[in-house]
Parts: sequence; structure tokens; C-alpha cells
Amino acid sequence: MSEVPTARGVLGVVASAAGGVATLRTGLVEPAMARGWRVAVTLTPAAGRWLRASGELARLETLTGLPVRDRPRLPTDPRPHPPVDCFVAAPATANTVAKLALGIADNQALTHLTEALGTPGVPVIVFPHINAAHARHPAWPTHVANLRRAGVHLIEGPDVWPLHEPQAAPPARELPWAAVLRAVDTATR
Repeated sequence: MSEVPTARGVLGVVASAAGGVATLRTGLVEPAMARGWRVAVTLTPAAGRWLRASGELARLETLTGLPVRDRPRLPTDPRPHPPVDCFVAAPATANTVAKLALGIADNQALTHLTEALGTPGVPVIVFPHINAAHARHPAWPTHVANLRRAGVHLIEGPDVWPLHEPQAAPPARELPWAAVLRAVDTATR
């Protein structure tokens, strides 16, 4: 396990099983660590299965020096991550965003995020990896409004993530990692 600089504190990275999650290490974790963050990664159960199958989960653990969480721990188990100073949920599926907006914490990733929304001084940044159909769902504006009221910084908009119809996005579209990192810098100044 590598020695990790911690000049900026601990960045909690939460990721869902969405296109582009395979670039989490190179797009977000490595650049955040280069900026002085210690990174603690938690994945939704499906994202954990995806990244475990590709070997990426093990690479994240080696890089960060911390276990990647995708399952709850037993109450008698020690906490595997240090306290987090800022959370980033990227990519966050429409399902993850909706559950977070409603306060549903039915997996380890959502437990971290819902607790962070109730913790003063812990910024939460969310990149909703959605398509145009998700955005047209009648509940979507309410979910976004709830998260904004909770102080969540949302990475969205046509300049950052243009919405396409389902199955119509350009292939291998890169996630807006630079925008996510800028939001972390802004939220933690």
C-alpha cells in the first residue's frame, strides 16, 4: 500500500454503477491525491461488482492504502475509513440521486452520503450521470431541489454534461472529472 499525502484532508468518493465508473481511479482518485487529498472510496453494490470483476477495485485499494467499501461492516468491526472532510458522489446514477434526495440509505454508499447531508461543515458534491429521460421524470426537479436545499453542489448543465436520449449518447463519453475536482476545490476553500 502506498504512502498517501493528506495535506488537504480526507475526500470521500462514492460511485455508482454508471458508464465511466471504470475511469474513477484515473479521472478522480489519482488527481485528487495529487492535490493532497487522502481518498476513501465507497461504491454502491453494483459498482463494487463491476470494479471487482475488472480488477479496478484492487487497484484503487493499492493506490489509496484503504479498503474500498461496497458492503456494510459488522458493528464489532473497526471503521475502515478515517473521518471524511468532503464527499463526492460521481458518477451518481438517477437511482442514487433519487434515494439521496429522499433520505433513503439502503446501501453503504448512500449511508455515507445521507449522513454527510446531516453533518454541518461536510460539503457534498454530486455528479448526476443521467440522460434526458431521467431529467424529464416528474420527480426529478423535486429531487434536485431537495439536494440544493440541503446544500449539495450539483455538477450539471449542458456545458458540463449535455443530456442525450437513452442509448443515444456518444460512445465512450468522458465524465466531467475536471468539473468535479473544481467543485471540490471551491467547496473546501
